[in-house]
Amino acid sequence: MTITARFDFIGMVVADMAKSLAFYRALGLEVPDGADAEGHVEVVLPGGLRMGFDTEETIRSFLPGWQPPAGGGRIGIAFALADPAAVDAAYAELTAAGHHGELAPFDAPWGQRYATVPDPDGNGVDLFAPLAS
Repeated sequence: MTITARFDFIGMVVADMAKSLAFYRALGLEVPDGADAEGHVEVVLPGGLRMGFDTEETIRSFLPGWQPPAGGGRIGIAFALADPAAVDAAYAELTAAGHHGELAPFDAPWGQRYATVPDPDGNGVDLFAPLAS
């Protein structure tokens, strides 16, 4: 049997919806107005892929024994920026807003300006742009 499926959705469980949505708004996601107090929020990304956010309480509403994983985030996502200066600017803006800068921008040997700022739940969020050739 072959399963025919299309990747459609990335879901994240968040401890504080407002904090998480503020972080992703700063990265340019178009989050619906009034979503900060919701238990489930979805954002349609360019190309049609959806990104969803569920509070811990929402998850427990259908999986009562659910507990967040111990340690850091278990997924990593990446946002492409226009150029190396935009990586530096995004990193500066996010860290100035109080988010922890895990990996300061640097010129990576694989040809990108690269940085990492975890979201409020500890998921790695990479910022990158191709280095000028």
